[in-house]
This record gives sequence, structure tokens and C-alpha cells, in this order.
Amino acid sequence: MKKIINFNSVALLLVLLVSMGSCKKFLDQKPLGATIDDLNQGGIEAEVFGIYSYMRTNTGFVGISWLAFHDFRSDDSEKGSDPSDGQEWTAPFDNYQYVKNIWANDVYWDNHVQLVNLANIAIAKADSIGATDATTRANLGEAHFFRAFAYFDMVRTYGSVPIYLTPTKSAADLCKTKATIPDVYALIDTDLTFAAANLPADWGSAYEGRLTSGAALALHAKAHLYRQNWGAALGLCQQVISRPQYGLYTPYYGIFKDAGENSKESLFEIQAYVSPDGSKDLGTEFATTQGVRASQASGWNLGWGWNTPTDALVAAYEPNDVRKGSTILFSGQSDDVSTGGYGRTLPAHVSLGGPLPRKYWNKKIYADPAYRVSTGMSDNPRWINKRVIRYSDVLLMAAEASNELGQGATGINWMNDVRGRAGLAAKTYTTPAQLRLDIKQERRVEFGVEGERFFDLVRWGDAVNVLGGGGYTNRCRFYPIPQKVIDACPNVILQNPEW
Repeated sequence: MKKIINFNSVALLLVLLVSMGSCKKFLDQKPLGATIDDLNQGGIEAEVFGIYSYMRTNTGFVGISWLAFHDFRSDDSEKGSDPSDGQEWTAPFDNYQYVKNIWANDVYWDNHVQLVNLANIAIAKADSIGATDATTRANLGEAHFFRAFAYFDMVRTYGSVPIYLTPTKSAADLCKTKATIPDVYALIDTDLTFAAANLPADWGSAYEGRLTSGAALALHAKAHLYRQNWGAALGLCQQVISRPQYGLYTPYYGIFKDAGENSKESLFEIQAYVSPDGSKDLGTEFATTQGVRASQASGWNLGWGWNTPTDALVAAYEPNDVRKGSTILFSGQSDDVSTGGYGRTLPAHVSLGGPLPRKYWNKKIYADPAYRVSTGMSDNPRWINKRVIRYSDVLLMAAEASNELGQGATGINWMNDVRGRAGLAAKTYTTPAQLRLDIKQERRVEFGVEGERFFDLVRWGDAVNVLGGGGYTNRCRFYPIPQKVIDACPNVILQNPEW
């Protein structure tokens, strides 16, 4: 397990605008859970560490609100849990009957706007003090990355959104007209270009899990991929691929274990830490929200049971693909030590109201039973990092961009690297159309229940065909802006036109 940061001299009070009102909140100043005893503080390092903490502790990034927008809406995941638990989430997120004023929408919007505000506070402070030292430049790179990260989520989820470039000091400051989608992406481009130029390539073991220029390059590549800017996306991916610190971690299931945290596969993770005896808790609710829910099965109530795989995902894997057993826990079967299990057999699924209400569970957050015992957190494994950007994503983005540029014979090699790690034979290049289908398949099974599938389907133009039987129509590509935001800013922030 990781040691924790000791912030001997860091104290910070950040004033946030919670929802559309104003609420003062202390942010935990131990955001990384990494291995450092003393900080070399720059002018805005405390503010930046507060941003890491904010992401770790808010549901719009690590909880059920994030899961609803990024996973439930795909064909590979559903709400899960008991039928009565959060049943109001089923219609909007499993069945595409979007609701403007549901809590999940409110908190997702609020958390992302607040993340932007935290980044703006750090940027504004650096400007005000005129700091130009190397540490402050790196801190600014982190702030610009986080602002771009927030806006990339928002532009994919809502489409046109307001752009905030300065700290918000009142609710009125939040009432800004929406920017166009191209303008939002232009800000993302600017922020990530700055971040890549100012973040270090590697912080070393003392700052485990901290943002690097590689993370900025990878996120920027993805932002270009979503606009079909194939050349720009490929160039950024190649910069990451050329760096020796990155590679595919083996075995596949190991990525999601303690040993795989911040490994060579990782470009960005939201850090979490709980001490072995449970006395120090700097964790997240990410794994807790998705652990097996079994209130009637002794020893198997491991979490809230949300975000469960579907029959469609189970059927998507090729024979002998190790990712299937590494992604999915099967009720009534062994947890399979060879793919990351612990030698236990799950109770059977009989019905939605039975001991195990679902047939399948997310194995990527399946925590070590021994650590559950030592921490006393049997149903609350808060120590598991959330993997956000992985090296395999960079490889598959490079393969996709290469194929669209007419370089599929080269790009297929990156896809085959990912297949090889999964125990599958390499494919031979035939046509761009066939490789396009193969890459789509690889992305699906490589990132099962990791929040990629829905947005991939939308950007490919496949969502209506794949999700239409479940109620999806083209207007569902964007979620309506929370009604409370529209009400707070009448005639300024306008609802999405199709809603």
C-alpha cells in the first residue's frame, strides 16, 4: 500500500459556490495519498492540492453521479443494486427518459463547475503574485489540466456550456451565456497545450500519482479524437508512446489491484488511501458504490451494488479473452484466482429480490478480503484508486487515428499490442472498414464498465443503432442542463434546444 502525504505546513480555506448558492467549505489537504513527507511549495501549490482533494471526495467524479452519466447509459452497464435502491435513476439513465431536476444531474453539473472554479482560483492567484518559478509553472499546468478535464466532461455531456475564466465570487457570476461547442473545445486545446508544456514528464516516486505532461498529451489526444482531428490526435498519442515510462501492465487484472496503481499503464488516476488498520481514511466512494450488494448473503455485502455489467457485455468477449474474467464477477461462480479473484465462490443469483440481486458485478473494483478485515471496511473499500486514463487507451486512440488517416497497416500493430496482453491472437490488416470495426470491439472489451462506451458510441455515430432499442434517440446525446441552473439564470443560460 502507499504511504500518505504529510502536509505539515499546508492549510487552505477555499470558498466554493455550492450549487447556485454560496457555501464555505474546508477542503481536505491530503489529496494524493502518495509518498512524500515534505512539500516544496510553490505560490499556488496548496490551491492545486486542494483540487486533487476535491476530485477525490465528490460524487461527480468518483461516485454514483459519475457512474450514471458515464456508464449506466451504455449498453454494457445498468444501474444495478436492488430494484428499490435508487429506482428513480433507472428511467433517466438506463432507459434514456432524461430528467432535468434529478439529483444526479444537479451534482454532476455543480461538481464540474466547482472544479473549474478551483482551477480558476489557482490561476488567478498565480497571476496576482507574479510567481514564475518552476514549481508554480508546474502547478499552473495542473490547474489548466483540471479545467480542461472538467470542460471535456461537460461538453460531452451537455454540449454548449458557459465558459468561466475567472473565480466566481457570487451566484450572479455563474450566469453567463453558453459558449459554442467549438469554443469550449478551443479552451480545452489551449489549457492542455499549456499543461503539456509546463508539467514535468515524471515527478519521481516522491510524487506518485501526480499529473504529468503525459496525462495532458493523452487527454488532449482524446479531445481531438472526439472531433475527428485524426492527425492531431495521432501526433499526441505518438508523443506518449515514445516515452519509456509508459507501457502495458501485465497481467490485465493486475491493473486494478493495489500493485497496479500508478503503474506504467497509468497516465492519470484519482488517488485514494486507507491505512491498514483503517485509522487514516483518505479514500473515495468509487469502489464502495460498485461492490457486490448482498444484504441477505453472509460475507458478500461488499458495497452498494451499482454499475453492474449487462448480458450484452458478457457476450461481447471473444473466447479466451482474459479481460472477461477480469472485468466481470459472476454470481454463483468462483471469483477465479487466475483473473484477480481470491478463491471465493459467490452466492447464486435467483431473482432481483434474492440474496444476490444481479447476475454480474464489476470485478475491477473487487477488493482484497484481507484488507477489508484489517481496515474494518467490509462493505466500504475506500482505498481503491479510480483509473482515469490508461496507456491502452493511448494505443487504441493511435490505432484509430492511424486507420482514419489511411495508415491502418501501421495502426493495427498498436491494437494488436492490446489484444496480445489479453491473450488473443494478432489480427491482419485487410481494409479500413474492417479495422474500424475491430478497434470499436477492442475499446468495448478493454474498457468494460470504465465509463468509455457511451461516449464512444455517440462520437462514432453508432448510438442510435446500438442503444435505440432501449429508448435512445439522437437528442439523448446531450443531457439537459439542470433545471435549477436555468431557473437561477433566466434568459441567460438557456436549456439545450432539444429539451
